[in-house]
Amino acid sequence: MLRHAIAPSARYTKASHDVVRHPRLNSDAKVLLVYVQGLPENAMDRPLSELAQKLGIKGRAYQKAKQLLVEHGYVHEWRSQGGGGRWITEQLIANNPLTSEQAGHLRGTSPAAAPPPSEQFPTVGEPTARPAGGYEPVEDHSDKTTPHPPSEAEPTADPDPEPTAESADSLQLARAERVLLSLRHSRRELHLGLREARALAVEAVKWLERGLSESDLRQALLAERPQDGVRSAVGFLRYRLIQKLPEPQAPLPPYEPSPVRELLECEGPGEKHVFRPLADETECAPCRRSTAHATFHNAPAPEPDRVPWRERIARINGTSAALPARQ
Repeated sequence: MLRHAIAPSARYTKASHDVVRHPRLNSDAKVLLVYVQGLPENAMDRPLSELAQKLGIKGRAYQKAKQLLVEHGYVHEWRSQGGGGRWITEQLIANNPLTSEQAGHLRGTSPAAAPPPSEQFPTVGEPTARPAGGYEPVEDHSDKTTPHPPSEAEPTADPDPEPTAESADSLQLARAERVLLSLRHSRRELHLGLREARALAVEAVKWLERGLSESDLRQALLAERPQDGVRSAVGFLRYRLIQKLPEPQAPLPPYEPSPVRELLECEGPGEKHVFRPLADETECAPCRRSTAHATFHNAPAPEPDRVPWRERIARINGTSAALPARQ
C-alpha cells in the first residue's frame, strides 16, 4: 500500500486515533463526531440532529449513530421541564468518552470557569480554555423531545397554548404520547407532530390514570370514524379525549367479613339440640323442613331422625351382615 499525505496548514480538525479507529463506532458516528468537534463556537447552539442533517445523516442512520455515541460516552443528554410544561433537551458532545458523573460536572461548569482539559481528561493537541470537545449547554426548543430529531417536529396548528403538565407523571406522559403518535399507522388523517402529541398527552394521561390500558386508549381514539373524515387531527383528538373521558371507577367498599353467630338452642320438636343460625331463624334446617312438610300435607310433622352415629353404624353393619354372601 502506498500513501501520500500532506498535512493541511489551515482549516483542519484534530481527531483522536481512539475515535478514528474505534471498533464499535460506525462511519456515520465518527464523521458526525469529528464534524461537531470542528465547528466554531457560534455554531454550537443547534441540536445534534440538525447538524447531522447537514451531513446527509437522517432517519435510522442518525438514530444508530447517535445511539452508538451515547453508549460509548461521546454524547450525553438531559431532559428538563420548563415553564408552561415545555420539555427542553440539553446535549453535551465530547471528543473523549465521559462518564455520567464527568458529563454532569461539565454541564454545571461554564466554559470560562472550567479547568483546561489536560488537567482532567487526556486530549489531543494543546490545552485550550474550554472543556474537551464540550460546550455550555443551551436551551434549544427545537430539540425538546429525544431521541427524535427536532427537524421532524411539525409546528402545531392549534392556536391554544399548551396545557401544563406539572401534575402529570413523566412515565404516563411518555405512554400517552406514544399512543398518540402511533395513530398515524392506522389512520393517515390522524398524523400528529411531536409538539401536537405532547400537548394532547396531558389529556390522554387522564384516561390512563382511570385504569385504561394503552390498547384501550388507542381503540377509543380510532373507533367511530366520522363520515365526512377528519379535517383537523388535533381538534378531533382533543374533542374525543375530553368528551369521551370515562367516568372514574368507584372505589370498592372495604371487605367486612360476616360475624360468626353464636350457637342457639333449636325451638323445634324432639330432643334439645343447638345449631348455628345464618340469619334470624329459630329452628335448625331439619326442623324447618319437618314443619314445612307437615304444613304442606296437613299432617303432623314427623320427628326428625337424629339417630346417634354409633347406632347408624351398628344398623349398617347389622344390615350388611344379614345380606347373603355373594357366590
